[in-house]
Amino acid sequence: MGAGSSSISGLSSNEYLQRFVSPEIITPNDPFWNQVLSFTFSVPNSSSDYRLLEESLTPLYQELVKNYATSGNVASLIHVFLSRATELKASTQCENNVFTWQAYNALFIIRCICKLLLQHLPESDVIEVLQTGPASASESVAGDDNSTLVEELVTSLVEVIVDVPLVDLTYALHHEATTALIVLTSALVFSSGDVCHLAVFKMLMTGRASIHACLFVKTLLKRFMAQDKPPAKNEGGSVVLGLASGLWNVLTFGLVGSEETTKKGPESPLATQSILLLLVLANHCTADRNIRNPYRQALLHAQNFHDPAESTPTQAVATFKLEFATLYKTLYTHLQEDQTTLVLYLLLHKNEDFRTYVLSRTDMENLILPILRTLYHAPDSTSHHIYMSLIILLILSEDDSFNKTIHDIPLKNITWYTERLISDISLGGLLILVVIRTITYNMTKMRDKYLHTNCLAALANMSSQFRSLHPYVSQRLVSLFETLAKRHARLCESLRQADYMYEDSENDIPDALSDVSVLEEVLRMVLEILNSVLTHQLSHNHNLVYTLLYKRHLFIPFSTHPNFQDVTQNIDVVLSYLMGRLETTKRDPGVQDVQEVIQQGVLHLPKDRLKKFPELKFKYVEENEPEEFFIPYVWTLVYQSSGLYWNPESICIFDPSQPDG
Repeated sequence: MGAGSSSISGLSSNEYLQRFVSPEIITPNDPFWNQVLSFTFSVPNSSSDYRLLEESLTPLYQELVKNYATSGNVASLIHVFLSRATELKASTQCENNVFTWQAYNALFIIRCICKLLLQHLPESDVIEVLQTGPASASESVAGDDNSTLVEELVTSLVEVIVDVPLVDLTYALHHEATTALIVLTSALVFSSGDVCHLAVFKMLMTGRASIHACLFVKTLLKRFMAQDKPPAKNEGGSVVLGLASGLWNVLTFGLVGSEETTKKGPESPLATQSILLLLVLANHCTADRNIRNPYRQALLHAQNFHDPAESTPTQAVATFKLEFATLYKTLYTHLQEDQTTLVLYLLLHKNEDFRTYVLSRTDMENLILPILRTLYHAPDSTSHHIYMSLIILLILSEDDSFNKTIHDIPLKNITWYTERLISDISLGGLLILVVIRTITYNMTKMRDKYLHTNCLAALANMSSQFRSLHPYVSQRLVSLFETLAKRHARLCESLRQADYMYEDSENDIPDALSDVSVLEEVLRMVLEILNSVLTHQLSHNHNLVYTLLYKRHLFIPFSTHPNFQDVTQNIDVVLSYLMGRLETTKRDPGVQDVQEVIQQGVLHLPKDRLKKFPELKFKYVEENEPEEFFIPYVWTLVYQSSGLYWNPESICIFDPSQPDG
């Protein structure tokens, strides 16, 4: 490194870096920094490239750890960055990019050092390395006190993100500042313990950086909404006082100008890092009542820019206003990504204003179709992504207007639904189809009880508003019951046979009994859903009634079963009444005859014959210890999507060999 170009292979022998990691003391005002920070380097943009970088830096890292206490050069470098950072506003305004360039290079080196340190040392030791000044007091800068140096760095990074304008020249700097904060908060990934006891999180939650929390969250969301791509490569040569013809390649970190490198990373690296950092900040320090998380509070109280309602004067939480329309569109455009789905979940579950806004939209299909597509292609998604997608549907299904509206939105030619060509179906009908398919997939592949529960809870919430169900939707709903009923019969038969088999089989009986119990819960839920449709929407569901008549033999065994007798009563009343009317028509009625009997019969069936049941209503509630799920999940997303290399052997918080961690 230095005023020339550097490659990964030559880093360990670079004279400037060797001097930096040596015992030699280099003070913050030494001309050395102008030289070492005037380098051109095509920064890696994939985890495999970063792995090569870290491996090549290992000899230098070992020297640094051995010599930092003597030289204090890491602290000096941080001081240099802080100095450059204070000039960034002015340098951007007057288009003098020297400070931007050198601040970026300094921050890149600091971030690489922090990453390596955190993978090998406890956070307290890392902070010691970062804050240790030179051993010789005579070499330190007069008045320097490094005891708060890391907090100054953290605060400076936050201020860079919120204060420095985002233009082509500063794009890479913003990306690096965002990435550096992700790295600085990653100590938990490599250790076990209480996150709120980690120093960097304390600095962010309660230190000077926290005063920017509202603006910081707004800025991260705006970065996500903008989806800005890296600036185009400048082919005109040097842009920094003739020092380096490859500068623009540094400022666009190798993401442009090459088709091969462009394919490696996301279209908007800054948007990706911004949303990952937001998730890190919003999902940590949520359980400790003694620590208030200002970033989470800001996110969960964001308001719509066009909402005429003002914050009440007594509101204790700081808020900001944002274009909900743009946020909504960005979310549904990127719902194929886990991190976007998780942000949508947080906003719908915790931000009442945003949930109200979403439920008022007349283009609900734009949001729901990507979710359904994720569920439909479940084998290609992580189980966490499937789970969060279902939770979003469950949250939306708590609203009666949503349950009614989705059956009024027609869809045509859903090309990704390949099991059967459906040219004309409602959004509600497609939603039912996909959720049923998810239940079937879960029964054969995942066998997750909570997934079943959430699928059925969403269907149950919507059931009182099922209207004009497509014939195929009706068939699939009844087929679900048929599949469960057959499985139930097989399990019960295997239990009966077990009574006559050898004692060795007794070990399997508790498992079989447990399976029967779970299956009976699911069967009852499906029967309750069918009962709810017949009770509330009988006259609007001729196709479902036709399918129930055709498959009426399935329900006979359950009408006398003590666990199901009550919820099959209305189904039996409706089907018996219609069968009675059919018997008074032709001897061998055709399809058209049956449909006519149904159309007339559902209108004349005395309503008092149907037993009244409470309306099915389920509400999503987070687990008692949500951090146990969300913190590993968030870091799994960082591991998969940040483009950084995280040494799998050093990771403690999740299992990197598993898709879901």
